[in-house]
Parts: sequence; C-alpha cells; structure tokens
Amino acid sequence: MHTRIHGRFLRSIAVAIALVAGALAASSSDVFTPEKADPVAAGMDPAFLARIPAKLKTYVAAGRAAGFVTIVVRHGHVASLETVGYQDLEARIPMRADTIFRIASMTKSFTAAGIMILVDQGRIGLLDPVEQYLPEYKGIKVNPCGESEASQGCDPVNAARPITVLDLLTHTSGLPPQGPPGPEPFQSLAERVDAASHSLLLAQPGAKWIYSQIGYAILGRLIEVCSGQPYAEFLTERLFQPLGMNDTYFSLPAAQQSRLAVLYTLDANGKLVRAARPADLSPKVPSPEGGAMTTVTDMARFYQMLMNQGTLNGKRVLSIAAVEAMTTNWTGDLKGVEFSPGLGMGLSFGVVKDVEGTFRYQSIGAFSKGGAFRTYGWGDPVKDMFGVIMYQRTNGGGDTAPETNAFTVLANAAIEH
Repeated sequence: MHTRIHGRFLRSIAVAIALVAGALAASSSDVFTPEKADPVAAGMDPAFLARIPAKLKTYVAAGRAAGFVTIVVRHGHVASLETVGYQDLEARIPMRADTIFRIASMTKSFTAAGIMILVDQGRIGLLDPVEQYLPEYKGIKVNPCGESEASQGCDPVNAARPITVLDLLTHTSGLPPQGPPGPEPFQSLAERVDAASHSLLLAQPGAKWIYSQIGYAILGRLIEVCSGQPYAEFLTERLFQPLGMNDTYFSLPAAQQSRLAVLYTLDANGKLVRAARPADLSPKVPSPEGGAMTTVTDMARFYQMLMNQGTLNGKRVLSIAAVEAMTTNWTGDLKGVEFSPGLGMGLSFGVVKDVEGTFRYQSIGAFSKGGAFRTYGWGDPVKDMFGVIMYQRTNGGGDTAPETNAFTVLANAAIEH
C-alpha cells in the first residue's frame, strides 16, 4: 500500500507538470477538434511524424494489413491524423478518417467509464459485493484445480469472500474467460449474466489475473441495475453524447455500414484474406466486453477526456478521482497481468508499472487498451499525449503486434519539446 501511495504521489506531480505545460502550449481556444492537425502547437516534429504513415505503408505493401487510421495528440492538439491503405482492399475503397472499426475489447473502457459515472453518483461502490446487486452471485463456488486439467481433488469449495465490482474491473474475480453458452441466443444481458452465475470460479477472488469477458458483461448488467436504463442507452446518454462521439455504436445503422472497415485475417499460407467470421452489426444484446464500433476521431474524444481528467469541451463526464482510479495500477506486483510486459491492471486499462513496460517509449504510469481486431490506444499523463491506431485483422497477438509497436514508438520519438 505504501508503494502504491508513493507511486501515486510521484505520478500526481508529473501529471501536474504536464498539464501546466499543456496549458502554456494551448491556444486561447480550449475546444478539442480531432479533425484539425497542428503539430507545432503539440510540440512535435512534423518530419518525425511523417515516419508513421511511411512505416505503415510498408505493412500494407507486405500484405500484413489492408489499411490503417492513426491519430497522435499532445497538449490537446492533434499532431498527426493519418490514413493509409484501404478499408476494403478488394473494392479499393480507401481508408478515411471517418472509417468505422470494430474495436472489440477497447469497449471495456467504455463499460468501466460507465461504472465510474455511477460511482461518482454514489449508486455503486468499487468494493461493493456483486451479489448486493445481483443476488444470483451469492454463494458462488471455486474450482480448486483452477485452469489446470486435473480431475482429482477438484470438488468445488466456498469462495473466501464475495466478488467485488473492483475484482470485475481488474479481471481478478476468478471468473472464467467466457460464460456458458445458452441453448438459444440470449434475449437480454440479464439472461446472459444470470446464466454465468452458475459458473465455477477458477481462482479465489483477488488472487489471480484471469482475463474475463463475462466479467465485463456482468459490469454491463450492473450498469443496467444501478441506472435503471439499458446498458447501451446509458452509455449513449451519459458518455457518447456529452463527448460528441456521434459515430460510436453497438448497433450499426444501415446508412453507416458502407463506412465499416472489412475484417481480414492471415490464412495458413500467410496471405491476407477476408475473415470468414460473420459480422452481426445489429445484435439484439449489446456486448459490454467487446461490441462497440467507432472511429479514430471518436476514440480521440474519449482519450482527450481522460487526459483532461474527466472533461471535454466544457462538459464533465467523470470526476478527477474517477479518471485517476481508472488509470492507476490496482494489481501491484501480481504476476501474469495483461498481454504486454511490465503492466499492471487499472480499471479496464493496462498501466505501465516498471521500466520493462516502457519498451514502446511509454512512460511509467501510461495506460493502454487494445482490441482483438488490432485496434489500440494509449494515454501518457507524463507527456500529456495519447495515440490511437486502428486496423482490422484477426490472428491474435495484437497488443504487441509489430504495427502497433512501431506506431507507438514513432509517435513518442516525434516529441520535440
């Protein structure tokens, strides 16, 4: 605990210095407009920034991706907004700044923000037992054999304590990666979450990091229970609309579907081909763990709100304390956390906790989140900057993909002063 408090103190000083620098660098207008680039105001070198699209073009030429959209922002100014390649390779439809992407697990940060809005309102607490709001989770059992394949001595045991909201947010609930499938498609988030209550935990709550999709589905259901609104409606009213994220969807309107980037995969021969995965663009039940579709510029609005400690263009959606909670490492030195080295776990975000996590030139305290279809964003309070890269490819390993690593390094290398 002493280490965490000490780290927060040092981080607070660094953030304060960065914010003062950002205020001095900013123009008289504090309106954030992600479509307008001004690298000089961002204190970044345009020649270095030009290396980003040049490098990404090599990945398109090598057949590793169809195309990319990227944005780099520092001190509240867009330093770089780039489009490379195609949103539909076969039809030769070019990437555009308003191309829509499936962001998969980056959705979790929206869900975490929704929970923190409710925490700010006193409707739920981070240490509240989940069973307080969802009684079906009372008395959930633990498989003592966990993730092993053992069959002996695996009779379920009692949980040492109830699962908390914080456990869900940090993937330390012990819940399995996925909930059980239904005999038919679930008709509501409530139905899906209720079915998961019959699962066995794979570890005692708080003891182990297990990336749990169903855990974030439960958080989405908690938003419904505590707000009295459907999950997607709550996020639209309390997060997307105030931030001007008008191109963020859980159900993509027919009129916008032509803007959706095609999802690709590398086949067994390493050739880039269209993914066979069917795309349900209008699901009956939204997925709080991975169902959002959005643009780079909408995601930039979300990240700039976090960099502003909860406000954007004069509208506050989260408290300063809520943003700090989201972007702080809550898991300490717990082993096996996140999918990149040197990270601890914030509330949906991985947080750089030591020098090993700075391999992409991100500072200690930087926070990040990626998605399975190769979308990724990070914020760095020390440098008062963030970046987002979006492309669409399966095959896993996106959190440390060469394309993501190169973009992040080149963006950080472009800082001039």
